[in-house]
Amino acid sequence: MERDAPDGRRARRAWTVLLAVCLVWTAAAQRRVGLAYYDLGALYDTVPSLFYDDGDYTPAGSRHWTAERYGATLSRLASVLDSLAMPLVGLYGVETEQAALDLAARSGGDYCVVHRTLNSMDGLDFALLYQADRLEPRRVETGYGWMSVEGTLDGSAVVLLLCRHARFLADRVGELRTERPDARLIVMGGVGGYRGERDGLQDPLRRAERAGRGNRHRRGGWLMEDRILVDGSMRVVRADVYARGRLLDPKSGRPLPCYDRERYTGGYAAKLPVFVYLFP
Repeated sequence: MERDAPDGRRARRAWTVLLAVCLVWTAAAQRRVGLAYYDLGALYDTVPSLFYDDGDYTPAGSRHWTAERYGATLSRLASVLDSLAMPLVGLYGVETEQAALDLAARSGGDYCVVHRTLNSMDGLDFALLYQADRLEPRRVETGYGWMSVEGTLDGSAVVLLLCRHARFLADRVGELRTERPDARLIVMGGVGGYRGERDGLQDPLRRAERAGRGNRHRRGGWLMEDRILVDGSMRVVRADVYARGRLLDPKSGRPLPCYDRERYTGGYAAKLPVFVYLFP
């Protein structure tokens, strides 16, 4: 059997090294990212507002919303964020930027915060928690029931659209497709009957929904009230509802909120978080 010539062996080693470098570069370029959306219900601070009625959520209000209860709720919600361990988390139900900052500070996720006031009647807003080494926000806009954050996610142009309901959602998505044709779009929140196929979006949570899972329990069954719709150009690895026993009422099996009507239960929220892993 003939042995390889020295030049042949060197050439093969060079090709092996080059292939290894290409594989490492490809793996780095295809870094997986996780996103979650969590409707907190009503994370009020304890300071009375001058612009809307939040009197129930004050120490003297009907719900006796004290600093102790506020701090305990922050710790519980932060523990959920830490369990999710996502670099991006969209939130709804945050009253003020300070409340969002307080929540981020309780978490170990090293989050930065984007918050904008929606001028809603109940004073509740969106917030985006993000890790600065993954997302670089460049532009933030708000409208009726939505907040959009434009920037770069792991070097790729993206627009994150957080929404409360489906009203005007299709119009806003159409505007973003026209204004930011090169940006990949991710929609998070309550989308109602909007699914986004015509706008080039995919619904990775549909599989979990077909299997009977949801993030809110109503009328004897689970409903998928919140979704994460992602650009059709993105490859989804996994999407599901984040359901853990401590988030549920041990008697009913439903998500345990902070308040059951006027009664303080020391729970989390009436909805469970939803999440998706993908390659941007």
